[in-house]
Amino acid sequence: MADDTQRARAQDRPGYELPLLLFAGFRSLIDQLHAELARQGHPEVRPAYGFAMQAIGRDGATASELGRRLGVSKQAAGKTADRLEALGYAVRADDPADARRKVIRLTPRGMDSLARSAAIFEELRAQWAVALGPERLRDLEDDLSVMVPRGALRLDAAGWFGA
Repeated sequence: MADDTQRARAQDRPGYELPLLLFAGFRSLIDQLHAELARQGHPEVRPAYGFAMQAIGRDGATASELGRRLGVSKQAAGKTADRLEALGYAVRADDPADARRKVIRLTPRGMDSLARSAAIFEELRAQWAVALGPERLRDLEDDLSVMVPRGALRLDAAGWFGA
């Protein structure tokens, strides 16, 4: 009987609502993250910059690598790196393995932004656990893990939306 009730509830909504609700949940989390980052001293960080800093990572990246990781052109990645550099979140440095290449590296300010983001996401997850209940939240995460293909967690959202 419970399965029939769940199926009936699932059919109450049109199919297009699922991606809209998933996107709205994502957008809500990202908007709350950036509001809190601004309060904590990072008002200039935008979602695209967060994706770029994640793609640069601890080891750095060339503009070509950054472009591939974000799903954008090398030129677009270079412009993002320029902006991160102007804001003090990244620097370009010589590649010790190849003097002809420049590697984009995060500054201490960039690393601080990522560390604060991680802590804020933990707080936001805890808020969802209070609102939904810890078991329902775990079930939601488990269910989404089943539905998301392996390797689908990519940082190229900005490039994908812009395509």
